[in-house]
Amino acid sequence: MPRAPRGLRSFLSSIAAGQRHIFGMMRSALILLPLLLITGCAAASAPRGGGQTDKTLAAPRVVNPDDVLLPDGYRIEAVATGLNFPTGVAFDNDGRPHVTESGYSYGEVWTTPRLMRVENNGQLNEVARGDHAPWNGLDFNPRDSAFYVAQGGEQEGGRIVRIAPDGKLTPLVENLPSLGDHHTNGPRIGPDGAIYFGQGTATNSGVVGDDDAQFGWLKRHPEFHDIPGREIKLAGENFTTRDVLTGGDQRITTGSFVPFGTATQPGQIIPGHVPCTGGIMRINPNGGDVQLVAWGMRNPFGLAFAPDGALFVTENSYDVRGSRPVWGTGDLLWRIDPKQPALWYGWPDFHGDQPLTRSDHFTAPGKPSPKFLLAEHPNPPPAPAAKFGVHASADGFDFSNSADRFGFAGQAFVAQFGDMSPTVGKVMAPVGFNVVRVDPMSGTIELFAVNKPRGDKTGPASLIGGGGLERPVACRFTRDGGALYLVDFGQVRMTERGPQPVQNTGTLWRITRTGGAR
Repeated sequence: MPRAPRGLRSFLSSIAAGQRHIFGMMRSALILLPLLLITGCAAASAPRGGGQTDKTLAAPRVVNPDDVLLPDGYRIEAVATGLNFPTGVAFDNDGRPHVTESGYSYGEVWTTPRLMRVENNGQLNEVARGDHAPWNGLDFNPRDSAFYVAQGGEQEGGRIVRIAPDGKLTPLVENLPSLGDHHTNGPRIGPDGAIYFGQGTATNSGVVGDDDAQFGWLKRHPEFHDIPGREIKLAGENFTTRDVLTGGDQRITTGSFVPFGTATQPGQIIPGHVPCTGGIMRINPNGGDVQLVAWGMRNPFGLAFAPDGALFVTENSYDVRGSRPVWGTGDLLWRIDPKQPALWYGWPDFHGDQPLTRSDHFTAPGKPSPKFLLAEHPNPPPAPAAKFGVHASADGFDFSNSADRFGFAGQAFVAQFGDMSPTVGKVMAPVGFNVVRVDPMSGTIELFAVNKPRGDKTGPASLIGGGGLERPVACRFTRDGGALYLVDFGQVRMTERGPQPVQNTGTLWRITRTGGAR
């Protein structure tokens, strides 16, 4: 099997030929790559993800804007460097960018979560610090001059907190079910003044398994499992795996939406509960009851409101791991009407509007085909607004609101963190590690910011060399629409043992228009 198919290698080589040629080919390339990643060729060859480098990674990281390729008429600059696992950016009433430092990274690396203000000279000043890591993003409310932060709560449970100008933290909601694989995400302040946030699922695909022990949380919280937003009826599918809690060779049986080692029965009823896992919820800025907006999403990470007021959400889709691996599912962009009753969006039995039982399309090589976990589905899931590449990790995003100052008004600019192969599954070449723009009406996806290739290599700077992008995790436009800020999480090396993140390698970038683009 060749190292990469000729079509892909030709595409990568074309990048070096110049901006005009590559950006003319972007749409076809983004269509081609997900197809390459779900073929049998990927199953037969060794994984070649963007984080699979033999280099020794360490801070300080080399940063060079000249190594980033943009469309004609745009420029990128580094605003701040040395950030520690940054995850989000928002702007105060004076237009100053503030960044959340997560305090946690996959790989079980813990630091101190903080809210940092970025001064004009790039200096970082601490506004607030706390606990309940990871802090997964923020928004600013000009009405009360306060920041609202999603505290993921890997150890203590998730929270949404208000951070006053003096740095005082006030929890608005606590004990969110975020002790598992995925956490509390967002938040975004909606046109109605409510605070919208996402809550990820405990598991990959509905069943607690040995992969959750590898994530670190199962031994901390052996009672934890997924929680549906509405009452569901189970099909009674059970899965047998090694008892990772005892460490022996004993086998144990686990069903869906129940703790590890608990079997389920056909027709068993699981009560719904809000807050749930795998959903979008909202609260009043003064606190109060949590309201369900949407559910049945694996990891709704990025939230943004379009200029017309519609809510859009990026969903990180299934991995090829655990008791119920799912193959070949690209991340999704959803359009949600928050004024309508909460719909179910398909997890854990669908990918978008496609059932996982469809042929062998979602069957991992050498693994059983996924069967439905639910005996009845709450509603037919709607079609997503767009589909991203398999394992691209489409994360935080924002909409351009200025045709004159930045261009592409009404289109979404999405940060793609990049694959975490081999932990999440095999890829034939790096996927993600860039910024794409999406037309939410047509679902068309185009590359916008990507590292210049070196030879036939593309991917993060830690893999290919140079000082370009590492792992984009969030995008946010300034309120006047003139600049796009890009949060780059930093270096994360992937090994067979899992992620190895490097502290203090995060970067805040700024992209502006110089003319010529539409």
